[in-house]
Amino acid sequence: MYTSITVKQVLRTKGQGFLAIGPGATAYDALELMADKNVGALLVVDNGRLIGVFSERDYARKVILKGKSSKNTPVRELMSSPPISVASDTTLRDCMVLMTDKHIRHLPVLDHGTLMGVVSIGDVVHTIISEQESTIEELQEYIAGTGYRA
Repeated sequence: MYTSITVKQVLRTKGQGFLAIGPGATAYDALELMADKNVGALLVVDNGRLIGVFSERDYARKVILKGKSSKNTPVRELMSSPPISVASDTTLRDCMVLMTDKHIRHLPVLDHGTLMGVVSIGDVVHTIISEQESTIEELQEYIAGTGYRA
């Protein structure tokens, strides 16, 4: 069941890659990268250290609604910081609880201070659906193998 699946297993399947931007980059630069890569958030990394997360939500609430210019405003002024993160041994259930409680869609994964990747709500949902489909197939095979008739 998905309650025992860990972030490490999700990263093994999806890959440990992540997209990052520096804190001095402009919001416009960040948005261009996000649009080009079709992602909703970027990790903000300074000298190899995770210092924040910049998301579409940050842009909408902290640039557009505040009347700022995306070409002149650095990411450091807009990012969510400190970043909420998880370790690779965190379960998907715990990720869902954290994402729901904190109203976030992206969780950086840190192990002993090393950035391992990022898990999105989409990754969590995809993994849960795959796990449920697998369980259904196993149950169907079990029922078919025992001669059970509904």
